[in-house]
Amino acid sequence: MTDEMPNWEGFMIPTLRVLSDGIVRHWREFQPLVADQVNLTAEQRKELLPSGSQLKYENRIGWGVSFLTNVGALARPKRGHYTITDAGRQLIDMYPHGIRERDIRELGEDPTSPIRVYEKSERAKAAVPRIRDDVDESMTPIEQVQQGIERIHDDVAAELIDRLQGKEPGFFEQAVVDLLLAMGYGGTTGSGTVTQLSNDGGIDGVIDQDVLGLNRVYIQAKRYATDNVVQRPDIQGFVGALQGKADSGVFITTSRFSEGARIYADAVPTRIILIDGNRLSRLMIRYGVGVQVRETFKAIEIDEDFFA
Repeated sequence: MTDEMPNWEGFMIPTLRVLSDGIVRHWREFQPLVADQVNLTAEQRKELLPSGSQLKYENRIGWGVSFLTNVGALARPKRGHYTITDAGRQLIDMYPHGIRERDIRELGEDPTSPIRVYEKSERAKAAVPRIRDDVDESMTPIEQVQQGIERIHDDVAAELIDRLQGKEPGFFEQAVVDLLLAMGYGGTTGSGTVTQLSNDGGIDGVIDQDVLGLNRVYIQAKRYATDNVVQRPDIQGFVGALQGKADSGVFITTSRFSEGARIYADAVPTRIILIDGNRLSRLMIRYGVGVQVRETFKAIEIDEDFFA
């Protein structure tokens, strides 16, 4: 059993083996068979891309199938259906233990190669997906893009916390109210407000989830330095401030919570949601609070309906 999922190239020979019986199969039918061929674990079969949009192993098999089809090792007799070609069978014989993209390209460029099907025009060669030399070849292009986006999010998340820590407490309190409203608290008719900066009884913000304010979300917001850990007494004080007002609340900080604070929040009858700096920054990015979209990229694929 493998310890690590094969990269997209590692799925090519197993895919050819699954289709080596010559049966025309839909990609949804043979992808699980390819997963069986490489002994993917149950956990690996559930692993998603960073975006959560697709299973990782299906994405990698898909890129391998696209490449094999472009170079003639697989044929697509009808939409979504594939079958092996003679060239694909030759690849199994020549590279039984696995093949790389560069191996196939070398075959196509070698005039003495028996794999004549790989000789393509320059235009056709340009259409074949190529993995750049300066990126991780274990990932598909989609994974590479998503990893790049994750790196951008990491940098922006760190800067968000730094910016929030550099603003006055009132700004931070308003920011967390804005975030909760962006997340849908307050509904379509509710509202959110920051309480007075003094004599607030430990409550920094209130969100009315209905016009009459019958259902409220109470907020405690602590703009702390990263090394200033929120301790259990802070949570106890917040719970005390909620007595007679509500049976739940949200405690948000730019730093983090101690283990004792988390244990207390889980054990107390009053429901307290703790949001630390890391989760706060991720939620701000997700719901577009304090950030803006700089560029938008579109990943395209062939429109099978157009060519049907």
